[in-house]
Amino acid sequence: MQSVAGIAGLLGLIGLAGLAGLRNPCDPARPGKGIRLLGVLGLLGLAGIWIDGAGAVGAAGALGLWNHQDSRLASWGRLGWLFVVGLPFLLAHFF
Repeated sequence: MQSVAGIAGLLGLIGLAGLAGLRNPCDPARPGKGIRLLGVLGLLGLAGIWIDGAGAVGAAGALGLWNHQDSRLASWGRLGWLFVVGLPFLLAHFF
């Protein structure tokens, strides 16, 4: 599992795409608000500083672009689901 940890941690960089939502926010009337709120989980990616591989959880930050009216930004939002790759590293650290 440690051999994949470095590559998994790099997946967290996808979460930086969620910052595009600050300049071009999603229309609040669009469905998927609950999933967009999961973008806050991207902050857990900071655990990657101390836990190898847990940085992949940072990809959840891109979920803030879920169902965005701009199709290019919405495609980044779909990549936010890659945050589940970092969950095993995070759980293995605590259990």
